[in-house]
Amino acid sequence: MARPHTTRGSRLIGLSGWSGSGKTTLLVKVIPILIGRGHTVSTVKHAHHDFDIDQPGKDSHEHRLAGAGEVLISGGRRWALMHELRNEEEPVLRDLVTHLGPVDLILVEGFKRESHPKIEVHRAAVGKPLLYPDDPDIVAVVSDAPIPGARLPAADLNDAQAVADLILRHACLVATL
Repeated sequence: MARPHTTRGSRLIGLSGWSGSGKTTLLVKVIPILIGRGHTVSTVKHAHHDFDIDQPGKDSHEHRLAGAGEVLISGGRRWALMHELRNEEEPVLRDLVTHLGPVDLILVEGFKRESHPKIEVHRAAVGKPLLYPDDPDIVAVVSDAPIPGARLPAADLNDAQAVADLILRHACLVATL
């Protein structure tokens, strides 16, 4: 069950691309730039299947294995909430962001099959085709090589300032998802 939308005024955009294209590396460069420009930022990362963030033998892991539906871990520097889906469907992005606190920007890594504005991250050495010709939700492309005939706004993958500009220009309101 979704919580009330505390992020309705937040704007959201995704980074999408093949594995190895540099999405995480790019996010790590762009987040401080966006914060430096006065924006608050949260991220949502899609992981595949049975990822685990707590470690066997730790209390939180034991609570989850014992059947707890949610496990909240709190410490002096951070807190984290884990929710076990058990036999539930994987939630969609629109529902997941309702669990975030209010921020200016939500940057999404992955979720490439969901419908939200995305910037494609393309690295020529990966040897995979561009996604944007087949994904109408891709609004811009960043690449380490020129893209002949690109029909979308583009920036150099190594120009984090230009990527930050694209993010700010193309992010949509969460309320419109």
